[in-house]
Amino acid sequence: MPPPVLTGLRADAVVAGYDPRRPVINHVDLTVPAGRTTGLAGPSGSGKSTLARVLALLHKPFAGSVHLDDEPVTGFRHRTPHAQRVRVGVLFQQPRLSVDPRMTLRAAIGEPLLATRAPDVAERVDELADLVMLTSDLLTRRAHEVSDGQLQRACLARTLALDPGYLICDEMTTMLDASTTAALVGLIRDYQARTGAGVLAISHDTVLLDHWADHTVRLTSGGVLDASSAPTTTT
Repeated sequence: MPPPVLTGLRADAVVAGYDPRRPVINHVDLTVPAGRTTGLAGPSGSGKSTLARVLALLHKPFAGSVHLDDEPVTGFRHRTPHAQRVRVGVLFQQPRLSVDPRMTLRAAIGEPLLATRAPDVAERVDELADLVMLTSDLLTRRAHEVSDGQLQRACLARTLALDPGYLICDEMTTMLDASTTAALVGLIRDYQARTGAGVLAISHDTVLLDHWADHTVRLTSGGVLDASSAPTTTT
């Protein structure tokens, strides 16, 4: 079966949070176009991570809808159809909370491949490690035996293992130094250039977003998209 045509990951009038009486985000419309990087900024508590989890198909909104390549998303978390779940990869802020501390980096990178019964897992893990510039000796170590930057590289390799069409990067560089941040952004740009993937880059660092994103939108403290930051459309 040919891969789906990438047309965008879209939130339409999404209302979401953790208590229906006090939603965190309110009637948000946001599109992550294929082949482009959309930045998302906003103050703490504005709902950036909540919106990220909705678009990563990990959190069901109270209202509104999510479309993936023009297909409606009909389920979230374990109810997400497999064909949609593997098309969205997510990279979180704290890699040490994302990796089972009992696993080696090799096992962590290979986890999604084993879960989907992919062939030639060992070979694919080696390819992914080379892609993110992890040496073979690092693959034998566990999370507490490597730096934050090395662990986040492993998390990126794991995220790319199933060739997602969209990447949600939720404050992925917060704990990293400038050189490691630049390297990770470069790796994602290379992946995007090869595959045409769409990227949602979420960060408090507006300087980083100015350099990384094609366009940046902002959430207000009330969880509403700032209309002045929305992309303009021409006819």
